[in-house]
Amino acid sequence: MLFVLADNQELTRLGFEQLCHRIDDAEVRIVDGKARLAVLLQHDAEAVVIIDFALFDFNDVEEFIMMAQRFREVHWVLVSDEMTDDFVSRISAEGASFCLVGKQCAIYELDQALRCATRRQRYVSNAIMEQLLSVPSRRESVNIQLTKTEKEILREIAQGKTTKEIAIARYSSFHTVNTHRKNIFRKLGINTAYEATRYALRAGLVDSAEYYI
Repeated sequence: MLFVLADNQELTRLGFEQLCHRIDDAEVRIVDGKARLAVLLQHDAEAVVIIDFALFDFNDVEEFIMMAQRFREVHWVLVSDEMTDDFVSRISAEGASFCLVGKQCAIYELDQALRCATRRQRYVSNAIMEQLLSVPSRRESVNIQLTKTEKEILREIAQGKTTKEIAIARYSSFHTVNTHRKNIFRKLGINTAYEATRYALRAGLVDSAEYYI
């Protein structure tokens, strides 16, 4: 069984590599971008792909789903602590070829997700199941409040600046800006810079004449 690690966090990759090798006849490959992932899947269309959608180079959920539909025999283990309600709901509706787990899940849940994937079964961790069940009530009480700093950083994200570039311009640390970025994405219920740009345009934080989305 081929396991493909498509996660750009080294510690996460190392942890999942050890879990994969608990399974008999496991082979593990690592990829760092969607182009290389597609090439690999062309040669093994029944692989299990372990991926953090938020940290990979997909532009949005639609692009990711297009790849999943292209490789219908592949089973996907989606691993993230930043899955939005819309993302979880959309992926759950796509069928049984997805397992959903958080990076803070217990080891037994991560292990179970991998084993279910090898059997082509769906698996949803307890935390994400609770998230799915509470989506309606949370949507009724959404009240987005960004701080002045968060609005400024959101505007810079929409201008195409990287976290490192924003940190340098603001004389801040990478960690500080990255924390603000995570808080912004969490508050807005988004996963990508593309979605952040769309929100910034709608909110009037950037000049729409300068952008085409």
